[in-house]
Amino acid sequence: MDNHKITARFDSGLSFISTIDQHSLTMDASAISSEELGPSPKKLMLAALAGCTGIDVVSILEKMKVEFTDLNISVKAALTEEHPQIYKTVDVVFEIKINENDRPKMEKAVALSKDKYCGVSAMFNSFAHLNWTINYL
Repeated sequence: MDNHKITARFDSGLSFISTIDQHSLTMDASAISSEELGPSPKKLMLAALAGCTGIDVVSILEKMKVEFTDLNISVKAALTEEHPQIYKTVDVVFEIKINENDRPKMEKAVALSKDKYCGVSAMFNSFAHLNWTINYL
C-alpha cells in the first residue's frame, strides 16, 4: 500500500510552508490574510483535481497516439453557505485543439479519467457534484 506524507511548517501571519517530496509550497488564507503569500488550501484542492485529470488525459491521448495542442483545464467551484464551507458543485472544463476525427478519443480519455483513474476526482465525488465539459478550439 502506498502512503503519502507531507509536512506543513508555520511561516508567518497565516501562512504555512508545505514540503511535498522535495518541493516546497507556501499556503496562505488569501481571503483573510493581508500578506497573500500563497494560494489557499481549498484552492489547492482544485489545482490537484486539474492536475490529476490532466495527467490522466494526456497519458491516455498519448497511448491512443492522438496529437493535440493548447490543452487547458479550468476548475470552478461553489462553496456551501454553512461552516465548515466545502465545495458543493465543481465544474471541470477542458479546452483543447484536436483533430475533429479525434474528438471521440478525447471524450473517452476524459471519461476514463473521471470514472476510473483520477483518485482526486473520486475523492471530490464523495462530497460534491462534478460537471465535466470539453470545449474544442
